[in-house]
Amino acid sequence: MKTYFVDSFTNEKFKGNPAAVCIVENNLDNTVMQNIATEIGFSETAFIKHLTDNFYSIRFFTPKMEIPLCGHATLASSKIIFDTTSLNQIIFKNINNVELPIEKSGNKIKMQFPVYETEEIEVPKSMLNALGIGEVQNKRYSPNNKIILLEIKDTKKLAELRPDFPSLINSYDGINGVLVTAQSGNSDFDFHYRYFWPWAGTNEDPVTGGIQTFLTKYWALKLNKNKLNAFQSSQRTGKMNTELQDDKVFIYGEAVTMFEGELKN
Repeated sequence: MKTYFVDSFTNEKFKGNPAAVCIVENNLDNTVMQNIATEIGFSETAFIKHLTDNFYSIRFFTPKMEIPLCGHATLASSKIIFDTTSLNQIIFKNINNVELPIEKSGNKIKMQFPVYETEEIEVPKSMLNALGIGEVQNKRYSPNNKIILLEIKDTKKLAELRPDFPSLINSYDGINGVLVTAQSGNSDFDFHYRYFWPWAGTNEDPVTGGIQTFLTKYWALKLNKNKLNAFQSSQRTGKMNTELQDDKVFIYGEAVTMFEGELKN
């Protein structure tokens, strides 16, 4: 099975978020896909299969479980298809039959994702302690993603967070992760964020695109603008541009292919 490693949301090798992309010729058992994702160990491995014309199925597996939506693995998969075919536009269908239209946009790839609402939530002090957070500006929850959003005031504090992950897992049940975000203090970006998800994937996702299904709208409303520049202040760092249009969010990013090979049967 043809397999690629791609660094997403960056134009530099060893930056952004690495994803594995597996080109599926014949249907694979869920257990096999999960075992492959666990073996590779990236935050996500995408399995893509050509359906017809410019339609492809796409499935995402973390080292622990299957998830319905992933931004950086979608970007990585798009990069591989655009580099290995003559297509300029494709449409992915995920496990929930949500269509994700993708197209080339200059030197970037433009992805269309749905927009999800957030609601109020109470967060236990034990979660804040585990994250190393004192004061919180706002607390929201995305039911579609099962992700808690915490806004703090300082991007420097955000970059310096060193969570206690065993305590973080024990602080809350039934979620996939916690997103911590802060308004940017410079003109290069509108907001910074980091994503911790030891419940469903890895301790920290280096660069996360799927959270823009709710994070872009959150900041668009706060900042009164629909085009935004985002920076993920993880150790690897990453950046993307997003645009809110009604019930859709467009995510613009670059990717670099790092490895090409084959998985043996």
